[in-house]
Amino acid sequence: MSPLSLIDAAKAPIIAYGKKDWDAVKGAILPDVLYDEVATHRKLQGSDAFLACWKGWGAALPDSKATVHNAFASGDTAILEVTWHGTHTGPLQMPTGQLAATGKSIEVRACLVVKVVDGKAQSMRQYFDMATLMQQLGVKA
Repeated sequence: MSPLSLIDAAKAPIIAYGKKDWDAVKGAILPDVLYDEVATHRKLQGSDAFLACWKGWGAALPDSKATVHNAFASGDTAILEVTWHGTHTGPLQMPTGQLAATGKSIEVRACLVVKVVDGKAQSMRQYFDMATLMQQLGVKA
């Protein structure tokens, strides 16, 4: 794949998430996708687990989407620098339990490392700052 095609494939699930188009998200990932959400310590295998996780974020932050600021590609991997934006209007499942809606807005920078095979995400590792997220939601550590 060309670097541009690789980056487009890496962006595809993120763009579909922003639209809450779950069929498009599923179409942009491989059935055995590996998702590693570093900040929450969630490591999920398979498209069903991936979709359940992302639907959980979507239910908690229905207007959430990412703005991609930079994208880099090398070999079969793309790295995306993004900022997630949204409003916390639904329950959010956290590693320590469920957080009730706060009504607060978030703006959290993140980095995603996406391995692409056959034009779809085979693995995705996402790094974001949990402390910033919790501070913006008004949660005390």
